Amino acid sequence: MSLPPTAGSEAALDAALGDPEETARLAAQRDLAEAFPAELCARLDAFGLPAHYVPTEWGGALDDHERLLRLWRTVARRDLSAAVAHGKTYLGAASVWVAGNAEQATRTAATVLSGTPVAWALSEPEHGADLLNGSLTATRHGDGYRLDGAKWPVNNATRAGYLTLLACTGAPGTARGHSLFLVDKTDLAPGTWRALPKVPTHGIRGIDISGIGFDGARLADATRIGPEGSGLETVLRALQLTRTLCATLSLGAGEHGLRLAARFTATRIIQRQPLIDRPHPRSILTRCAALLAATECAALLGSRSIHSLTGEMSVVSAVVKSLAPTLVDAAVAELAELLGVRSYLTTVHEHGAFQKVARDHQVVAIFDGSTPVNRSALVQQFPRLARRLATGSHDTDGLAEAAAVGKPPRPLDRTATTLLSPQGCSTVQSLPALAETITRHAPTGLAEHATALRDTTAELGRRMAQVRPASLPPMAAHELAAAYELCFAGAACLHLWQVGAEGHHGEPLWQDGLWARAALRALRTRLAEVLRTPPPSAAPGDEHIDGPLAHTVAEAALSGAPLTPFGAPMPQPFHRPEAHT
Repeated sequence: MSLPPTAGSEAALDAALGDPEETARLAAQRDLAEAFPAELCARLDAFGLPAHYVPTEWGGALDDHERLLRLWRTVARRDLSAAVAHGKTYLGAASVWVAGNAEQATRTAATVLSGTPVAWALSEPEHGADLLNGSLTATRHGDGYRLDGAKWPVNNATRAGYLTLLACTGAPGTARGHSLFLVDKTDLAPGTWRALPKVPTHGIRGIDISGIGFDGARLADATRIGPEGSGLETVLRALQLTRTLCATLSLGAGEHGLRLAARFTATRIIQRQPLIDRPHPRSILTRCAALLAATECAALLGSRSIHSLTGEMSVVSAVVKSLAPTLVDAAVAELAELLGVRSYLTTVHEHGAFQKVARDHQVVAIFDGSTPVNRSALVQQFPRLARRLATGSHDTDGLAEAAAVGKPPRPLDRTATTLLSPQGCSTVQSLPALAETITRHAPTGLAEHATALRDTTAELGRRMAQVRPASLPPMAAHELAAAYELCFAGAACLHLWQVGAEGHHGEPLWQDGLWARAALRALRTRLAEVLRTPPPSAAPGDEHIDGPLAHTVAEAALSGAPLTPFGAPMPQPFHRPEAHT
């Protein structure tokens, strides 16, 4: 049965999810009971969200990954657990869209559109993210394969009807030693497979984090996705899509946490003065809002790059996947300071929503390759990235499309994904030209931040060029990768500010480049910490950022207005707490 079509808008999905206050209350109850978010997932099915997991060529609505990112963000800012539970189906099906044949794609599309979950079975108890050495085997048997072994932990392993499963079909530890299979549980003989129990987790408590074991389960040859031995390559290509979109989980969690803290800071009065009127709380709120804005820009540019800079996604996906949870974890930790003990309470303040956000979000850094895994993948491309950065070469047209937020993208050519980016990363490599352009018309302070970021990035490129290739990169190389992520975020902020400033004229966050100046200042400060260089010099007007941005964010948190430059409002009615002492 096909799900109803949708307009695909954030506003329509927000309306379908109902009152945010009631959503928060129910999410808190589910969390305490460690209950699966079945009711909320049913609402997402009824809305038609699964259609956005299926490309249009197979009957779905997925033709724009920016739209999918925004839809997921809408769910994640309500309940990150529900976003993780429901969105896993896209992750599970992505390998089929990348390398499956027409019959496999048609079957998977029908499954997804029916609302049946699809899981991605990669991890194993003894190997974790070491996909090269997975020990679950698919041994040739007649005209098919025999499965033996286990996958664990896997999101939706028990609830899923389909699995895309990575199995060893050749020599373990080799690039061509694994193949990917599309497994329909209903095709497996009873007694040849078993569900492994749900694992108790610190965050996302109600999610089906479980596993599946096989003992002589038979698969037809037609279930193999792509040629034998191509499984790892297919997974890595699919990860370029899924890693990028994982940033939306961080965006939703960060927005939820920022809204809670901003509301409290605006209404908490101590000694007859609101917290927001005190310099320290105001600076924390500003810095966290700035980091969230930077995360948003990197995620939006990354999601649009899937279409217009497809050949660069091996770099972009690793950068965005590492950057987003890192910045949001840092912001959530600082926001907890503003809330004090309320950040730990499970029921007393705002239904205990903040501590749930903090716990739930900690797992995002692990999804689809942990932060060290993604930074290691980035380090492997340092030689080419350093050379391209030195020349400043970049795909001007592709980058312009990536920065055109809200506009329909070009159709995605999935065959254009590559394991290594031949062009490097246009977003970072464009910084010299971008800084020169911005100095001609940027508001006070932004030009200086852009120039300083350009110079820091050039120095970073020189350091990257000195890193020698190694299968296990040293920690110093990982720190350079972390710095590269921050440079990407800064360049994304500048590109999106430059393209969007005119269309957002008069909006408080955009006044005099407020959000962009704050974001660049925060990113440059983190860059100095990562690179162990002196704190960055202040730009003109930096001293006038904290007050306006903190009050703008606080008012938005109370009224339901967008908290970020490209965000969406929360639906009404919206609970507005009274000021209290």
